[in-house]
Amino acid sequence: MAQDLPKVLGGCPEFLTASIRRAVRAGGDWQETADRVAEVLRSRLPSPTVLTEEQLRGDPAGYQTHLLHAEPDGSFSVAVMVWLPGQQTPVHDHLSWCVTAVLHGTEHEEIFAPAGGGGAGLVVVARNENPAGTVSAFAPPGDIHRVSNAGAGVAVSMHVYGTDISRVGSSVRREYAAGVG
Repeated sequence: MAQDLPKVLGGCPEFLTASIRRAVRAGGDWQETADRVAEVLRSRLPSPTVLTEEQLRGDPAGYQTHLLHAEPDGSFSVAVMVWLPGQQTPVHDHLSWCVTAVLHGTEHEEIFAPAGGGGAGLVVVARNENPAGTVSAFAPPGDIHRVSNAGAGVAVSMHVYGTDISRVGSSVRREYAAGVG
């Protein structure tokens, strides 16, 4: 059975996509690109109203991803995620660089690294509380994490990926077993 690819809904402000496009086209490695895109978001972060009231309600079945823009050349996409209290991602890494920005509420992020000594597991190397306005940039390797909404209200975050998720289905490269330390 074929995977349903996300559809571009639109609604990403043109000033933001134009600024991200310039940052991506400036070249460099993935971390340099992610860092430039993070600077764009820090200076031009939109409000959660890029989504409709209905989209901002979230879904009790799981966090929701709303794809607002996919660059025609496949170089990046912009999505906004809505998290109800208690919702979280699996532990995962990404296909490419990624920049996240919290638009509303607070997200909790756990960052993992491979266990030392040749073990197959992962260890937590950082735990971050990311309130509204927090912008983070990362690129493989070193991008293994889990994101959750541990707060009492809705959390909303923007994610810019260095790939077109309307073509590949998701920015996730791999999910990791639950047995992380």
